[in-house]
Amino acid sequence: MSNLIWGIDLGGTKIEGVVLEAPDSTRPLCRIRIPTEAAGGYEHILGRVAMLVQRLSGESGARPERIGFGTPGVLDPGSQTLKNSNTTCYIGRPLKADLEATLGVPVVLANDANCFALAEARLGAGRGAACVFGVILGTGVGGGIVLHGQVLHGCQGIAGEWGHNVVDDSGEICYCGRRGCVETFLSGPALEAYYAKRSGQRRSLPEIVAQHRQGQDPHARATVERLLTYFGRSLAQVINILDPDVVVLGGGVSNVELLYTEGVEQLKRWVFNDTLQTRVLRHQLGDSAGVFGAAMLVA
Repeated sequence: MSNLIWGIDLGGTKIEGVVLEAPDSTRPLCRIRIPTEAAGGYEHILGRVAMLVQRLSGESGARPERIGFGTPGVLDPGSQTLKNSNTTCYIGRPLKADLEATLGVPVVLANDANCFALAEARLGAGRGAACVFGVILGTGVGGGIVLHGQVLHGCQGIAGEWGHNVVDDSGEICYCGRRGCVETFLSGPALEAYYAKRSGQRRSLPEIVAQHRQGQDPHARATVERLLTYFGRSLAQVINILDPDVVVLGGGVSNVELLYTEGVEQLKRWVFNDTLQTRVLRHQLGDSAGVFGAAMLVA
């Protein structure tokens, strides 16, 4: 059973583990999800991971030889500590070394966007493409690059982090400290905040999109037009540099159908080519992408 493939998605609210029998499998031998209990702190989370591995071992009848981890934030190649994490107790901690000491096996880390991109490139919407850019449009905005089936990390570990490119320095302050990052225009909370600021009412993004479709809410129309405009302008910058075969969209905002029609039309305006040949596709793996991508790190 030593050929089993283990992956863990280490999230802020949940920790999910999976054991696969083969690299191309989308039917796990076992899959378990537990609460992270992040309020308990860093050491408590390490204990939760150890408990999850024990439970996976019990269900699979095997022990891991190595484990892939999807993480919030990235491992800094120089300091070997975690950075850029919205679960702040991880920041500055030697997470890779601590996980290996806790579990007694080698581990491979990549951020959650990279894991999403890897899973969709190997098993999902980008399957068979040489270059895939995986996009997370959710509470935040992230991205991952997969070339010939392998994640591109970059010399600083930040390859694919398009969410913190500045597209309009008159925009809102981002949590990273800069003003006008892509994330401040395209994340779900940013779009909802923009609508609330204009209308004086709070609505969820699906409600805003529904109001836009009805054609009677000018604030909803302005919010959706803002999304589509900055989606095209921001993503074109990535395509002009990377020129991927496929862009796969994930996260809650990716459920806005207009991104695949009017959003793509906006994208065409800014790409440095006569035609847009890059395919912009919806994710296929749903909430499985993160944990499957973690497993793919060691497949």
